[in-house]
Amino acid sequence: MEFSGLTTGERIRRRREARGMSRAVVAGLVGRSTDWLKKIERDERQLRSLPLLLQLASVLGVSDLSELTGQGPLPVSAWARVGHPVVPEIRRAMHEVSFGAVASSHLTPDELHHRVHAAWLLWHSSPRQRTEVGALLPDLIRQAHACVRTNAGQERRRAGAAAGDLYRLVQRLLAHICEPELHALAVERGRVMSEEADTPLARASATWSSAVSLCASGHYEDAVQLVNMGTDLLQPLVENGSPQAMGMYGALQLEAAAAYGLAGRDGDAFRYLDAAEETARRLPDGYWHPQTAFERGNVQILSVIVNRCLRKTGTAISAAARIDLPAVPSALRRSRLLLEIAEALADRREFAAAVSNLEAAARISTEAVALIPWARSLADELEANTTGLERRQASELAARFKSVDLA
Repeated sequence: MEFSGLTTGERIRRRREARGMSRAVVAGLVGRSTDWLKKIERDERQLRSLPLLLQLASVLGVSDLSELTGQGPLPVSAWARVGHPVVPEIRRAMHEVSFGAVASSHLTPDELHHRVHAAWLLWHSSPRQRTEVGALLPDLIRQAHACVRTNAGQERRRAGAAAGDLYRLVQRLLAHICEPELHALAVERGRVMSEEADTPLARASATWSSAVSLCASGHYEDAVQLVNMGTDLLQPLVENGSPQAMGMYGALQLEAAAAYGLAGRDGDAFRYLDAAEETARRLPDGYWHPQTAFERGNVQILSVIVNRCLRKTGTAISAAARIDLPAVPSALRRSRLLLEIAEALADRREFAAAVSNLEAAARISTEAVALIPWARSLADELEANTTGLERRQASELAARFKSVDLA
């Protein structure tokens, strides 16, 4: 079947029709609406969710994602067992803690909170965040459960709040590198711990992490519904000027903006972006939320991402140029911004500039970039579309990304 020159949406439609499947049937098999698939096929909505792309590939009998994306070879089997060396020990700890003996030494709730906080700061500062934070998590997971189980009353709730924060970090670390079931378990553990902590901040934090998970799997309306529940919980704390509450409040607003951007609803996306900008202005000078990295620069970065989702490539590139990159406190956010710029430039076929930005993103954190599936595809695309020095640079990047340790 000749797909040369076709968009992803057109390729999906051609493949579906070739198999004699109706739009309603295919949409139902991936758990989406017929209207959703119609918009995907007409390129009115971008498909940037790897899990959804893999589901469509399975339903349509596609063995290589390049048949749907038009990019370099990317066998579906490559995602059958995605992993990282830190995952097995994290998996073992998560499976054992609920039923094993309580750890012989355990932390106080305050000590647990401080260790989780330090792990989150390491996550945002290390160039090898998954490797370094991942090495800490198995013991920290065991200590968190021991702390919860050996306390009662208010102290148990405080331990639960810290454990919920820990599982949100586990969730972020496991994204893209483990089986979906383990990632879902981390999301659920974070929700349960936060619900038992029974504070507005803990419960709202759980709505944030759950919304992130829903958005990543393409359930945009459900994600926004959770966001609104979370902001309702935080409203009194925000009105009282709590920086921590405002940081989570703003992060929730950004998640709604991202969800609506991915859904192609520009008015709603920009409405939430404007609200997040207003929240960021209210933060004390120099404050940024230690989990979500919410601050004004983060709002600007999400504006770039949302504009890219809405195919406003020129606007995204212009917005990116106005960001003071060194002032962004999170290394993860800095590398992600450069990655987004690289892909936007590639969309405009400015491949040499795209290589430069992708290389800059990798200098900040090769691990962060390499473990985003579409970033590896971007490196391959740039290698195929450049010559001379730029091609050598793109080839080196592609090789570096592939060399990042995967189990």
